[in-house]
Amino acid sequence: MNRLEDLLARKGTLLADGATGTNLFDMGLQSGDPPEEWNITRPDDIRTLHRRFVEAGADIILTNTFGANRHRLKLHRFEDRVHEFNAAAARLAREVADAADREVIVGGSIGPTGELFAPLGALTYDEAVAAFVEQAEGLKVGGADVLWIETMSASEEMKAAAEAAAKVDMPFVVTASFDTAGRTMMGLTPAGLGALAGEFACTPVAYGSNCGVGASDLLAAILEITQAHPEAIVIAKANCGIPEIKGDEVVYTGTPDLMGDYARLAMDAGARIIGGCCGTSFAHLAAMRGAIDAHKAAARPSVEEVVARIGPLVSPPATPTAEDGAGRRRSRRRG
Repeated sequence: MNRLEDLLARKGTLLADGATGTNLFDMGLQSGDPPEEWNITRPDDIRTLHRRFVEAGADIILTNTFGANRHRLKLHRFEDRVHEFNAAAARLAREVADAADREVIVGGSIGPTGELFAPLGALTYDEAVAAFVEQAEGLKVGGADVLWIETMSASEEMKAAAEAAAKVDMPFVVTASFDTAGRTMMGLTPAGLGALAGEFACTPVAYGSNCGVGASDLLAAILEITQAHPEAIVIAKANCGIPEIKGDEVVYTGTPDLMGDYARLAMDAGARIIGGCCGTSFAHLAAMRGAIDAHKAAARPSVEEVVARIGPLVSPPATPTAEDGAGRRRSRRRG
């Protein structure tokens, strides 16, 4: 049993941290700059980010390495610093976790490569595996407890990242972003994620959803996953309400009270690891901690109840029609 499984067994439900990018913007990160460079140039700010999430009650903190693979880093001419950035990020998070007054898990964040797989693009499966192995090795050296594969869309990319986890002998979790009419951008359904997990090179500790277009949409995805796969350990890591564009900024509308209610609904929907994604501040996470700790189990919510309490679906699943065929849904975006 790895450390994440052990802590889950002891606590039942775990709170993962909130946003990395939006909180770093508040600390001075400029749009277009790679946040991963701060692991080297501004380590005190990264420690502060992690420490404030721990103080807010997080059981799991994610490293500042979402885009720290060679394909994303080449946009900034940092492709030769993959190991350096990942190892440094994991060490910073490990330092904060080890200084906490309770056990805190370090998840090594691994995001998409940003490339399309052949034949749609130039990236081959083997190249993707190699890129993820390179990143995972740095995270392992730095002290991450688990690889946190997140915001995925393509089945091939999830399989490649899972194979990388097997190659470096680390436990992993995986979350997808169901942001296109109830599916990922590449067409995977929430229920299909559980089936896909059975095809990975090794079994994930947990899987679920993160990011997307709003907390209500994410909870709808969680309900579908837990309905289809009630045995799974499921992760819910939603954006802080619905993103709105105001001028040249993206503003997230969720209040601490709303995110607390989201955490309660996520628990009743069957999620056992709950956190926040884009826009989720330390105050939001503290409200979620309080909601989880004080929660009394209620009936499994319906999508209608989620909408009534959290807000409308931004990109709801399309209604099947005769020409779609039985059980198929159109993938065009609605709402």
